[in-house]
Amino acid sequence: MTILVTATSGHLGRLVVEALLARGAAPADIVATARDTSKLQGLAARGIRTAELDYERPDTIAAALDGVDAVLLVSGSVPGARLQGHRNVIDAARAAGVAKLVYTSAPKATTAEDFPLAADHKATEEAIAASGVPAVILRNDWYTENYTADVARAADIGVIASSAADGRVASAPRADYADAAAVVLLEDGHLGEVYELAGDTPWTYDELAAAASEVLGREVSYQRLTTEEHVAALESVGLDAGTAAFVAGLDDAIRRGILGDSDGTLSRLIGRPTTPLVDALRSAVGGEAAAA
Repeated sequence: MTILVTATSGHLGRLVVEALLARGAAPADIVATARDTSKLQGLAARGIRTAELDYERPDTIAAALDGVDAVLLVSGSVPGARLQGHRNVIDAARAAGVAKLVYTSAPKATTAEDFPLAADHKATEEAIAASGVPAVILRNDWYTENYTADVARAADIGVIASSAADGRVASAPRADYADAAAVVLLEDGHLGEVYELAGDTPWTYDELAAAASEVLGREVSYQRLTTEEHVAALESVGLDAGTAAFVAGLDDAIRRGILGDSDGTLSRLIGRPTTPLVDALRSAVGGEAAAA
């Protein structure tokens, strides 16, 4: 079986390739794709086929899908501007007769109200269903790495600020979600499923601050902001009004509980507990420091 992974020059796609290899996939059975294949030279050196695939250029998609059995469609990175690219991949997968399409969606994509990230994912899930391509939907909760910058900043100021109140986040590191993607790509029996994936232990921002304190070796506190205070603070550091409102809207979703549910599906898929918050933060912050 030949498995194609999109966006493998990005964090999640690259980790999926590594997870496929770790779970026994042969390098020759993996197609790693990106808009810029020069970023995939390290994978090519390991015997993995590489190909150009640009969501906005259907000709590259069709060429890359030649002879492919299963596809992981990693969602595009620009909210509000990714749906057409997703549709291009879905259309190409249908035309190529792909036997399995796996899509990385968002939590509660079809039911969450006023969640800034939901619209693109809801429309993509609907497009997949309408296409008739056999599919698996992976609704990934928050990546713990989303908080790397907050923790790094707290090393200097001792504060993590948010307007999420006491809302919980069921995060897990990208590697855990990537492992789940590898499982459903390799195994039979998942077609038609919609998996809500999340870390085993939802946490509050007080618990995030406590975890940051442990990672950094200094006291970190959680500063509660109102939405208005949050928007003003974001604008004060240079974000435009629209972006500031978007970011504060994500915290509003957390406050309302959209990212706080976990039923253990992720850990059952990967066959182990998800990575604890402290461990994931330690790895993320250490990795950023090493890259700096």
